[in-house]
Amino acid sequence: MTHTTTRTPFRRAAQRRRVRRSLAAATAVVLTALAATPAVAASEPRPVQQSAARGALLGVTPVADLSRAEVAAFLKGAGIDPATVRHGVRGYRITYRTLTPQGAPTTATGLLVLPKGGERRLDLVADTHGTMVHRDYAPSVAEDFGLYAPYLHASAGRAVAAPDYLGLGKGPGLHPYMDTASSVSASLDMLRASRTAAGALGRPLTGDVYGTGFSQGGQVAMALGRELARGADRHFRLRALAPVAGPYDLQGAEIPALLDGRVNDISGVFYMSYFLTAQNRLHPVYGDPAEAFRQPYAGYVEQLFDTRHTEEDIVTRLPGSVKELLTDGFYERLRHPDGGLLAALKAQDGTCDWKPGVPVRLHSAAGDTDVAIANSVHCAADLARHGVKAPVIDHGKTDHNGSFKEAGPQIVRWFDALARR
Repeated sequence: MTHTTTRTPFRRAAQRRRVRRSLAAATAVVLTALAATPAVAASEPRPVQQSAARGALLGVTPVADLSRAEVAAFLKGAGIDPATVRHGVRGYRITYRTLTPQGAPTTATGLLVLPKGGERRLDLVADTHGTMVHRDYAPSVAEDFGLYAPYLHASAGRAVAAPDYLGLGKGPGLHPYMDTASSVSASLDMLRASRTAAGALGRPLTGDVYGTGFSQGGQVAMALGRELARGADRHFRLRALAPVAGPYDLQGAEIPALLDGRVNDISGVFYMSYFLTAQNRLHPVYGDPAEAFRQPYAGYVEQLFDTRHTEEDIVTRLPGSVKELLTDGFYERLRHPDGGLLAALKAQDGTCDWKPGVPVRLHSAAGDTDVAIANSVHCAADLARHGVKAPVIDHGKTDHNGSFKEAGPQIVRWFDALARR
C-alpha cells in the first residue's frame, strides 16, 4: 500500500515539468541508440515477437536516459541518499503477454532499467510498487515516486524489472488492486520479458534475482519470491528478499490497526474503498454498493477507481473516516469477516507462510500510520515458524513513504554485500 501522499496532493508542478523535459530529451537519445538493434522496437510499441506464451515480449519503448549526476540529483531531491549511485541509467517501457485474474490472455507493461556501464551481464532486481490508482503513476509512465526504487537499484549496477501490474501503465482494463495472485503472475511475466529485452539490448541477465518492493509491493515481493523459490521459471534464481512496509497480514494486523486508529483516517478510507471495490470484481464482497457504502458514496465510489482519477480526486470525494464511509452492518463485518469478504482477505494473506532458502530482511517503521509495523512483525513470526530468522528493521518515527526512503539505500548496500559472497 502507499499513503495518498505518495503522489502527494501536494505534487510540485515545476518539478513535474523539469522531469518531463528531461525524459523527453533522454528518449530521443535512446531512440537513436536503439536504431541499430533490430530485435527491439524503437517506437511505441512495435511488436518484437508474436509468441502467445506468458512473458512474451511485444514491444520496447525508450523512456529515459540519465547520467550518474542526474540520477543522484533526482534521488537527492526526493530525500533519498544518493551515495550508492555509481552509474547513469537507461529506462525502457516494455509490453508483454500475461494473464487476467481469471486466467485469460492479456497484456501488461512495466519499466526495465539498465545501468550505463558496469558488468555486461547483470543481476536483476525485481521491484514491485505500492498502491497506485491512476494508471500514469505506474513505473513505466511515472515521473516521480514510481521511479525512485528502479533508478536507485539500477544506478548501483543491477538491472531492474518494475512491473506496472495489470490495468496500470499502458495495460488494458482496471487494476485488480491487492489481488496477490495476478500481481505475482504479472510480475513473473515481467521478469521473463525483461530477460528477453535485456539480452536484445546487449545486457544479458545472469539469472540471479534480488526481490524488493514497497507497501503493496512488499507483499507482492514476498509472494513472488515464493514462486521463484518453488522453481516457477528455471531461468531465475532467488538470491534475497528485502520488502518494505508490506501489508502481509490483513486479517490479523492491518484491519485491526485500521479499526483502532493506528492507521490514519485518510489512508484508511482510501485503502478500504479501493480494496472493496476492486475485490468485489473478484469475490462476492457485496451485491450492491449500498450494502457496503453509505450514501452518497455508494452512488459513485466504484467509478472513482477507474484508473483515471488521481488520489487527490478520490480523497476529496470521500468522507473523513472509515466509520463514515461504510454502513453500520458492513463496518461490523470488518470485525468479523465472512463470505466473500473473508475470501478476499484470505486470498491475500499468508505470503510469509513459507521457508525461503535465501536471506530475508523486513523493513518497516513504528511511525508508519498507513501499514502498521505489526504486519512485518507477524511476517517475521510466520517465517520463524519455518525456521527462518528474518530481522524486522524498524526505521523509527518516519512515516510510510519515509520508511522506503530510509530503507532503499540500505537495501542496495545489502544486495551489494550479498553479491560479493
